[in-house]
Amino acid sequence: MMDTSTHIKESTSTISDLGLLGLMQLISPALPIGAFAWSQGLESAFELGWVTNEQELGEWLTGVLGDGLTRCELPVLSRLQACWAANDSDGLAYWNDWIHANRETAEISDEDTLLGMALMRLLVSLELQPKTQWGHAKLPDNPGYVTMFAWTAHQRQIPVRQSLLGFAWAWLENQLAAACKALPLGHTAAQRLNEQLRPQLVAAVDTALVLTDEELGPILPGLALGSAHHETQYSRLFRS
Repeated sequence: MMDTSTHIKESTSTISDLGLLGLMQLISPALPIGAFAWSQGLESAFELGWVTNEQELGEWLTGVLGDGLTRCELPVLSRLQACWAANDSDGLAYWNDWIHANRETAEISDEDTLLGMALMRLLVSLELQPKTQWGHAKLPDNPGYVTMFAWTAHQRQIPVRQSLLGFAWAWLENQLAAACKALPLGHTAAQRLNEQLRPQLVAAVDTALVLTDEELGPILPGLALGSAHHETQYSRLFRS
């Protein structure tokens, strides 16, 4: 497995016009992978009364970003993209398995797996999937969404830092969209939260890019409990 510190140097590269357009395509809500169907435990937080208004939603999202994405998806995304760039099949398998091992409930695990499968199907239809006969690294078994996002970003020649910013932006947009559906939260309130959290996305990426392997791992017991509750919740709008 390659030295994961190499991803930090690549993160400073400038994004090209085509790369920027490719990133916009990858994080667009119109991307047909079904991300809108998942709330990542947020619907449980509504049902349990943990999140009931705009302020509490902002606090919830801040916590998930700081103790979740910053320590899990974002730094691992940078490592996976570096592995794709280096054709490091062992590294890809390791970090793909690491992500799966850190999914604490069946729903959260299913979300990563099914979104990864959906993105892979889309890439196959566009003839953009990784191909070992072209010298690409071997695709891991059961590649998750973060792994396939990393491949797509690499294939689109999107620098690592912009990949992480795009991933974090897509997460925030999906969470706010879920809140608009499940809470009495208007679109103006969602935009206020978007404006409030944008600087935190940048800070999260800054942190994710310098964390060592030993510092990784989500710390989200509340989200895990809420997600476990959601698996038996009577009435649901979302799959997680």
